[in-house]
Amino acid sequence: MAAPGGLRQAAAWQMLGKRMEGMASVVWARCLFTRSRIPDSVFQPRPGDHEKYGGDPEQPHKIHVITRIKSVIGRPYWEKKIIKDLGLDKAHQPRLHKNIPSVNSKLKVVKHLIRIQPLKLPYGLPTEEEMSDTFLTSKGELVIKRHLKPVEQKEIKS
Repeated sequence: MAAPGGLRQAAAWQMLGKRMEGMASVVWARCLFTRSRIPDSVFQPRPGDHEKYGGDPEQPHKIHVITRIKSVIGRPYWEKKIIKDLGLDKAHQPRLHKNIPSVNSKLKVVKHLIRIQPLKLPYGLPTEEEMSDTFLTSKGELVIKRHLKPVEQKEIKS
């Protein structure tokens, strides 16, 4: 009688072993996508970045125009959180952010999902009255749409 019970127990351990193998592969796959696995070189500045993106390292621009160009579906949770924190929930909607180290460190983590451009002011800084007439182009230019004012007509004396 002991043999049938022993067979059942052995079969139970074998079944449990297969389940544990399946669980071990899930744990192994999860550790591949943790933040600690990202190499530190990703977060360090590279010397060729300024030449690549057309910036001057001596006089950096003050404001970034950031646009999300790729989906966050299937991306890790920390990238989704950074995208949400930056206000880039909708694709192809530009957002303005300061060029400061705290923002730049977030941008480096999600740089493969976004486009970063400097804010260009071809017409200079707008005044308070002109702020309502400005718009941001897809190239990162803040354009002031100037309205023409009607000219007062003078009376013609005959």
